[in-house]
Amino acid sequence: MKDGIYKIAAATPHIKPGDVARNAREIIALINNAAEKNASVLVLPELCVTGYTAGDLFLLDSLVSGAEEKLREIAAATAGKALLAIVGAPVMHCGKLYSCAVAMCGGRIIGVVPKKNVPNYSEFYEGRMFTSYTGENVIDEKLGCVFGNKLIFRHTEGELTVAAEVCEDLWVPDSPGVHSALAGALLVCNPSASDETISKAAYRRSLVGMQSARLCCAYAYADAGKGESTTDTVYGGHNIIAENGKILSEGRLFRDDMVVADIDVKHMAHERRRLTSFVHNADGYSEVGFSLPLKQTEFTVRPNKNPFVPSDAKELGDRAEEILQMQTAGLAGRMSNCNINKCVVGVSGGLDSTLALLVAIRAIDELGLPRKNVIAVTMPCFGTTKRTRGNAEKASRLLGTGFRTVDIAQSVKRHLKDIGHDGVTTDVTFENAQARERTQVLFDIANMENALLVGTGDLSELALGWCTYNGDHMSSYAVNASIPKTLVRCLVAYEAERLGALRSVLRDVLDTPVSPELLPADKDKVAQPTEEIIGPYELHDFFL
Repeated sequence: MKDGIYKIAAATPHIKPGDVARNAREIIALINNAAEKNASVLVLPELCVTGYTAGDLFLLDSLVSGAEEKLREIAAATAGKALLAIVGAPVMHCGKLYSCAVAMCGGRIIGVVPKKNVPNYSEFYEGRMFTSYTGENVIDEKLGCVFGNKLIFRHTEGELTVAAEVCEDLWVPDSPGVHSALAGALLVCNPSASDETISKAAYRRSLVGMQSARLCCAYAYADAGKGESTTDTVYGGHNIIAENGKILSEGRLFRDDMVVADIDVKHMAHERRRLTSFVHNADGYSEVGFSLPLKQTEFTVRPNKNPFVPSDAKELGDRAEEILQMQTAGLAGRMSNCNINKCVVGVSGGLDSTLALLVAIRAIDELGLPRKNVIAVTMPCFGTTKRTRGNAEKASRLLGTGFRTVDIAQSVKRHLKDIGHDGVTTDVTFENAQARERTQVLFDIANMENALLVGTGDLSELALGWCTYNGDHMSSYAVNASIPKTLVRCLVAYEAERLGALRSVLRDVLDTPVSPELLPADKDKVAQPTEEIIGPYELHDFFL
């Protein structure tokens, strides 16, 4: 939990409806298990102390009082453990019975959150036994803690803030979790008893994921399992942990297992600060502190080394096509709105310019214009190799573009002489003079042709400043400006597979070391490998 990383668990005990002693043993075993896994928060299903499907047994005083007794025993089991447990149980309050999320930590009950929305339709008959709670927070003298559904549990030594809503509360238009998130909760826990019907698991997964996205929070959903499948409904123990729209961990149906995930509360707090439409409102809310010693969180799942690149091949293909369509739509829209039907692309035979060329072709096709309206320009100079120049020419020819070669070596030498540079010292002036000359050539050709100059620089280069100001960082419309280098590589690889005729040349582009080619080449070998100078792009993109 240091640095805002907390390990969260959601689990399903294998309970027996009505057998509170047995259920308490199962719950305590899961508390011990979660503590052994170094979880900071454990969420357990709705009414798991008694069983959700106990039916009319909830009308018996013996079941309700027995549940209260076992709740104290379960709370005592959290003593000495660095764990906040959220347990589903029936609680009698002011003569009414409520389905509640009971929060416990340090050996005692620290708060009770009653269910606000009690379903009484289709297969749900909760209104027969339970009451909806819509009142203000009060002190429950019997349990010695705050009772109400406007509660925030705050980790006193760290940054974690926790709220709870119960099952149906998630499924309604105005869920309590929305208000809890606006009041500051970064983790919303849901003890649930959601039965299984065809396709309901997919809907539930989507609901949990989208709730976490809307609220910019983590969401831990613990579902009733096989032990409840004794009457006319079946329960799958569908446990889910999501963060800001992403499903971090999900249990398999009918396994009654525990899922664990690491959440980053500092990241979510940062996102909320960034989103100006996320307006804090804690009116009527009470805060309850809980103490957990700060400890280093060992990652359950290691962070993705390539966060911009999906590991699943199909997902990667779908994302690549979506990004290319977005780039195409942007460029085509700009050209159309400016009444321009030509575009200029400076092609070097490198990754970025190759991607920009591919996007330009897509845009021209989208606009129904001839591919010759894409004017590809290669501008060899001191560092240009035969390999990159050849790939630029081959790709342009195979795509059917217009193509021009403008050798800028003499222009650059003359410029260096004019400003008093010896033309030999390979300093930053020597490099930037070439980049700025290329940009001048491209803009002037674009002016001559009444064309739009398509920029090639990517997000990683811009973030690092690895570009020439008033040089290659300039264009009329930069199609790669929000694409990191690791993803540029994937997009070109995707097009290599899609465009069979270009496969070999695009594969060679992918195999060529990334370089600005601004220093004289030695025997046609790249003299300026970018990643040997600034480090690997995988590392830069990871931090980015």
